[in-house]
Amino acid sequence: MNQISSELQRLHHFRLLLRASIAGRDISTGRALHALYLKSWVPGSAYFANHFVLLYSRCGLIPLAQCAFDEIPHPNVFSYNALLAAYARESKVHLARELFFRIPCPDLVSYNTLLSAHIADGDAAGALTLFSGIRRLGMSMDGFTLSTVVSVLTGVRSVTNLHAFVVSAGYCLFASVNNALISGYSRVGHLEEAKWVFEEMGDARDGVSWNCMIMTYGQHGKVSTALNLFREMVWRGFEVDMFTLASVLTAFTAAKDLLGGVQFHAQLIKTACEANPHVGSGLVDLYSKCGKILDAEKVFEEVTEPDLVLWNTMISGYSLNDEFSEEALLCFREMQRSGFLPDDGSFVCAISACSNLSSPSQGKQLHSVVLKSEFPSNQVSVCNALITMYSKCGNLWAASQIFRRMPERNTVSFNSMIAGYAQHGLGDEALVLFREMLKLENKPTSITFISVLSACAHTGRVEEGWDFFNSMEGTYGIERLEEHYSCMIDLLGRAGKLREAEELIESMTFDPGKIGWAALLGACKTHGNVDLGVKAAHKLVQLDASNASAYVMLSNMYAGIGTWEEVSKVRRLMRDRAVKKNPGCSWIELKKRIHVFVADDSSHPRMEEIHQFLEELLGTIEKAGYVPDMKWALAMDDVKEGELRLSHHSEKLAVAFGLLSTKDGESILVMKNLRICGDCHNAIKFISAVMNREITIRDTHRFHHFREGRCSCGDYW
Repeated sequence: MNQISSELQRLHHFRLLLRASIAGRDISTGRALHALYLKSWVPGSAYFANHFVLLYSRCGLIPLAQCAFDEIPHPNVFSYNALLAAYARESKVHLARELFFRIPCPDLVSYNTLLSAHIADGDAAGALTLFSGIRRLGMSMDGFTLSTVVSVLTGVRSVTNLHAFVVSAGYCLFASVNNALISGYSRVGHLEEAKWVFEEMGDARDGVSWNCMIMTYGQHGKVSTALNLFREMVWRGFEVDMFTLASVLTAFTAAKDLLGGVQFHAQLIKTACEANPHVGSGLVDLYSKCGKILDAEKVFEEVTEPDLVLWNTMISGYSLNDEFSEEALLCFREMQRSGFLPDDGSFVCAISACSNLSSPSQGKQLHSVVLKSEFPSNQVSVCNALITMYSKCGNLWAASQIFRRMPERNTVSFNSMIAGYAQHGLGDEALVLFREMLKLENKPTSITFISVLSACAHTGRVEEGWDFFNSMEGTYGIERLEEHYSCMIDLLGRAGKLREAEELIESMTFDPGKIGWAALLGACKTHGNVDLGVKAAHKLVQLDASNASAYVMLSNMYAGIGTWEEVSKVRRLMRDRAVKKNPGCSWIELKKRIHVFVADDSSHPRMEEIHQFLEELLGTIEKAGYVPDMKWALAMDDVKEGELRLSHHSEKLAVAFGLLSTKDGESILVMKNLRICGDCHNAIKFISAVMNREITIRDTHRFHHFREGRCSCGDYW
């Protein structure tokens, strides 16, 4: 009897140690216990065998979990689920699917685990197919099943249909399901439906319900409503946690209410909550999106133990502000040195920073990091970011290769590739891909049509542009926003249809905004319509008196027709209002180093050599037929002074340096912070011919690929 009692006590201690090692992820103790078990010091049992699979699964040791599973002579559903969870946690969806179909009788835990694996991998289609299978089998579901499925629904009809099923099947009693429906309706832009679900919950609402609703109001810009709901939540006695505070910060961020956000930040400091990583992420996001990146840095530095989300938010904040893109990459590297493994959010933010920098070398390095890391390199969001990065860095071939090799694409994938084709002036390819997108039943979004209309604008497709513009509301139910009208104004303006552009503006129910008036002003400058240009410039100045581009374009228009008195008035107005023009600059990356050039700047160490080479080059292309276009010199009378100004434009200096510093036949890529001038455009066409080089210029509007004396834009930009 004593021996049996001692044996039971020993098994009890073994069981307690094993459970403790699983809970504490204590792999050394767990492996020691496993060794004892294998040496038969402990009688074999399905309970212990399953828990060793669970131990290795929780510790992320997939090979050991597989070995422990293979040692079980007759695995039960718990055994399968433990290994299935390991595959799901490590995003090994293909292995999870294979194992799932080997389970003799999968239970709801099996289905839910595979469902979560699909979600973690971004495989919305796979998740919905699996959910349909659960429904066909007539299996009972729980709150996890339904709330997980709601999280991947993207259309209002899908959310509404699932909501109807939830109500008819009696699952509306699950608070987690209703909370997911609130978030689902918010995601598809239906605030009233989200509000209705929240109110119908009544006393069943928990803290998560209030947090979801506060965040929903915040995401829709209803700051005062979100704050009132927050006060009511406190008054009703619900515990305010870090997620609640982060939800309130989301409201201030969505409305870009910096003043309100700062006041709320002051309250957080009084309660010592601002040092929490979750709240810190909300504050960093607020300050970053309101353009206060230095304040975001201070918040980040005050959090003693930042988590991965906070690191990602800081990297994202830097990448949102173009001038801090280099800091975004430094922050990414510092995060890695701190022991954090990047996730999809980390890579997307860092790759976006490379896009802003237009740095092909850093973009390629980051792509290599993605491929070498344990992170699944075919993650849809990361591939989408890579497509955008390569497109903006001038490597459209690499972007298209990534797009074509993606095992799964979503609407953002198509939007990114269509935008890439549009930026490079490949209107045919952009529209072919758009039609392919429709054929594959990927629903276009508001952003899709911005890219499509931009492609039409860059290639002069006026009729097709009108067709797409008119189809937005009638065919696809997409509201036409300021950006879409701006694209149409740009399309009509580039095509010289200035009267139609003006009529479109007059028909609008809202002001076209800065982008629209700037597009019209640019078209007026191109086509020499001074009267309409003056109107557009005045409208642009009314909207933003500190916007130098309006004054500069108006001044250039007057200079172009020789009315120097008006030029002086505009320049005097700029001085009186302390408006400063951003100097035109161009840059080129060679051997991982960026060289910046500004007109008439002599700071580059090889500037004397560059000027000498450029002078010889201009002489060569003049013999080939190039004639300086003096209207771009903006010089009053002195022809020589005008020619000197033209020869010192930053893009010419950058191209000359690129030709000097690279081998014969090697292509070069130059970036410019303003629109390329007409004289430089013409000169570089001649340079590409006489030097037998491919020269690419990316300005603020598009890419210009110069080959053999021709430009990809067809002189239409």
